[in-house]
Amino acid sequence: MVDCNENPLNRRGRLPRELPGPYYEQKPYMASVHDFTPGDFLIFQLESGYALLRVLAVEDDSDDPVWHVASYRDFYLYPEMADAAVENSAELVVDQPHLALTNRAFESTQVARLQNVPLVERELEGYNAWKASETKEVHDRSIRLLLGLR
Repeated sequence: MVDCNENPLNRRGRLPRELPGPYYEQKPYMASVHDFTPGDFLIFQLESGYALLRVLAVEDDSDDPVWHVASYRDFYLYPEMADAAVENSAELVVDQPHLALTNRAFESTQVARLQNVPLVERELEGYNAWKASETKEVHDRSIRLLLGLR
């Protein structure tokens, strides 16, 4: 029996992941902080515009979750322009097909979710190559620094 007054958060202040499964079937692992799932388009602000990221997967098997994202080449003056570009996501040009980020690196750039579009196998090629490689590089620098942006 569950005590209704019991805190459902674990000792790290996060909700536990419900059921393990393939990366594309996982529910958000940190629903109280991040409600991002694979396929989400995220927008972040630069000094003179906005840029897009895409969540490919989230691995929460260790103490420090790893976020897998793709970045896109184009920049937008207004969020509405980025939202319109996501509506035609097949025309977006990928800059970095896969970047693995520590939770700290991911959280260092404020992002907002625009919408979720199911991933296709072609979009997961970079992530799958990373999983198959022997040296799995995970970056602890912000997405801005990795992309050479300020």
